Amino acid sequence: MPSVLPDGEPVPDDGALPASALDSAGSRPLAFYLHVPYCATRCGYCDFNTYTATELRGSGGVLASRDNYAGTLAEEVRLARKVLGDDPRAVRTVFVGGGTPTLLAAQDLVRMLDAVRQEFGLADDAEVTTEANPESVDPAYLAALREGGFNRISFGMQSARRHVLSVLDRTHTPGRPEACVAEARAAGFDHVNLDLIYGTPGESDDDWRASLEAAVGAGPDHVSAYALIVEEGTQLARRIRRGEVPMTDDDVHADRYLIADEVLGAAGLHWYEVSNWAASDAARCLHNELYWRGADWWGAGPGAHSHVGGVRWWNAKHPGAYAAALAEGRSPGAGREVLGAEDRRVERILLELRLRDGVPLDLLREAGLAAARRALADGLLRPGPYGQGRAALTLRGRLLADAVVRDLVD
Repeated sequence: MPSVLPDGEPVPDDGALPASALDSAGSRPLAFYLHVPYCATRCGYCDFNTYTATELRGSGGVLASRDNYAGTLAEEVRLARKVLGDDPRAVRTVFVGGGTPTLLAAQDLVRMLDAVRQEFGLADDAEVTTEANPESVDPAYLAALREGGFNRISFGMQSARRHVLSVLDRTHTPGRPEACVAEARAAGFDHVNLDLIYGTPGESDDDWRASLEAAVGAGPDHVSAYALIVEEGTQLARRIRRGEVPMTDDDVHADRYLIADEVLGAAGLHWYEVSNWAASDAARCLHNELYWRGADWWGAGPGAHSHVGGVRWWNAKHPGAYAAALAEGRSPGAGREVLGAEDRRVERILLELRLRDGVPLDLLREAGLAAARRALADGLLRPGPYGQGRAALTLRGRLLADAVVRDLVD
């Protein structure tokens, strides 16, 4: 969850949505994102809405404590049930993210999942994921999660090289994420992801290849690889500004991306979204696909964002303010916006173009269609994989995705 919230109109105290938001709701999947805002330490590159114990001390008291967080979040799930009324949809995906969700006891994560299950029910084939820090889980913890209903897990690996982890302020031991994959498989997890970051200052091509090879050697069926973004206000941004570490340029990012696609593809992991590779369709992260396809999701937790039927809202950032609102019987929503038809058209192009399936051409206007024809001639786009009527990015187009999409939305 980003640390900066946008402006917007107020959210009603009861969280009520416009009637239009629930029109045709039954035709759309429903997902839940559950945000856990706690971290043991703050990574130097992180700009997410997370808090260490030191940062929370004296700024929210018991309300901000992680000891009773699962119960607080369950209150928001109950609020969601009231807001959505008699919506009959069973939840298709649940994703627990952070922060470091696995700083909470496994029973707390299961309690949060149980709140969703009790209020809404889970689809028979529901995908239930949690992010995990490699150093905060062990076989018993993973077994408790699996028994509690989690069937997918995502470990933050980032790199296999100690000096790269040091620049990122990651505290786990090289080799531990790979061991976690085996432990998760032994616990019965159906799907396991490893997250990687490329472009860290001081990382070489050989370092990146070593990280990719270590990741695929561990046997996950999904890998996410993200270019490092240096966010203003982070410790890493300050170090770069002081000249302590160099800034990585876009050409290096492009080279690293090509290496990732080569190594992952050779290992049987194929791209289905610009930053994600999976061993099969079943291994793809359905929760994120629902985001990219504009489904409905309720984001519970401090700073979490939600979207239902063209209405988007976001919660109070601070855990204390979030918990206080729920304790007073109010929605923790800090602001919202109702998306117009043009907003939704543009968002569909922005998000669906990132997918292997591409974007429907009927979303494009005349200028966008002309841009698509130019991109096709330039080798940035290709016809979509399922016949005419769609355009999808080529490998070269993935490197220039931001520039391509800017032209298509005209």
